[in-house]
Amino acid sequence: MFGARCLLRALRSCSSAPCPRHKPSAKLSVRDALGAQNASGERVKVQGWIRSVRSQKEVLFLHVNDGSSLESLQVVADSSFDSRELAFGSSVEVQGQLVKSLSKRQNVELKAEKIEVVGNCDAKAFPFKYKERHPLEYLRQYPHLRCRTNVLGSILRVRSEATAAIHSFFKDSGFVHIHTPVITSNDCEGAGELFQVKPSSKIKVPEENFFNVPVFLTVSGQLHLEVMSGAFTQVFTFGPTFRAENSQSRRHLAEFYMVEAEISFLESLQDLMQVMEGLFKTTTMTVLSNCPEDVELCHRFISPGQKDRLEHMLKNNFLIISYTEAVEILKQASQNFTFTPEVAAVDLLVPGVGELFGGSLREERYHFLEQRLARSGLTEAYQWYLDLRRFGSVPHGGFGMGFERYLQCILGIDNIKDVIPFPRFTHSCLL
Repeated sequence: MFGARCLLRALRSCSSAPCPRHKPSAKLSVRDALGAQNASGERVKVQGWIRSVRSQKEVLFLHVNDGSSLESLQVVADSSFDSRELAFGSSVEVQGQLVKSLSKRQNVELKAEKIEVVGNCDAKAFPFKYKERHPLEYLRQYPHLRCRTNVLGSILRVRSEATAAIHSFFKDSGFVHIHTPVITSNDCEGAGELFQVKPSSKIKVPEENFFNVPVFLTVSGQLHLEVMSGAFTQVFTFGPTFRAENSQSRRHLAEFYMVEAEISFLESLQDLMQVMEGLFKTTTMTVLSNCPEDVELCHRFISPGQKDRLEHMLKNNFLIISYTEAVEILKQASQNFTFTPEVAAVDLLVPGVGELFGGSLREERYHFLEQRLARSGLTEAYQWYLDLRRFGSVPHGGFGMGFERYLQCILGIDNIKDVIPFPRFTHSCLL
């Protein structure tokens, strides 16, 4: 019997008559489906979440979105597909033909042949309602769900595009990307607002012996970039930084992202400022080019007038002045102004956002640093920093840009908690 079955199976596989097979549907994102140039009935498969349901006598209309674009894809189906499971928020897989749409609102639509509900959604219990524009303050209560709304979807797509644009800018400018550590023994900014890292009580090693020295979550990658600038003339990092600030203001987070760069053989503050301005303008132009609908949504419904302010920033040179220039302006404005020590540093301040960029030329004089460290009792801890000046030191400088504040600046978002996927701040660490 076993031999006969094998023979029969072999005969079937060798038969000259081919078995009828349907061509598999091509899987498309909503973005690709909407941008399809040839909508001539190609069979496709689209997966996503229902944003709206509208049923007529003989036709069912669904709008499906998968996060790839602000615009949803219209699905047209026979009314026989209508069911309670096809509700706002439900996840679906739709197979059918991509055809030219008769509606003026979209170029193409999906004529459904099969609709499968992957995950049900109780629309009544779902905290976001169809056609209701919820305030950003309300959305913050649901960090696990708010990404499904149009506004957070747009903000996070812009965030993703800006991240890629920043990396592209530095790569095209000849910078080397450095992964600076999150755990560090250095307090770069000296502000004292640090999160100390200690092992869990379950670990038997005494906590003071794990690293042998106190360690913290990083507040900046500057010192590590200074190390790397001794081997690479241009370096940058882009990663999370932490501040233990006891603040719930709209400008502060306990965890946020910083873009930082360090440049060797740099003697002019003006040269540093040009890199800062180039980073801002190049990144912003890329975002505006690749995410026009998402940026427009924020400018129209969240911050009217921001579009004009942003265009002004892109068309004109930044009004960036060094601390030295600021001192001279203040001296001329007031005879009672007390002069402060001259430093080669610069900040870019944005109304409503605060400090966006901060940069400076670094102190390279070995004996000056040696004396300052000795007075502070830090010579032993920062001997490595002196070594950088002893062995092939060069004039160098760098800057940092707060990434969330950058997003606030270009989109006009008032609260920094609304431009990061999962905000962490004092008394709040949801998820």
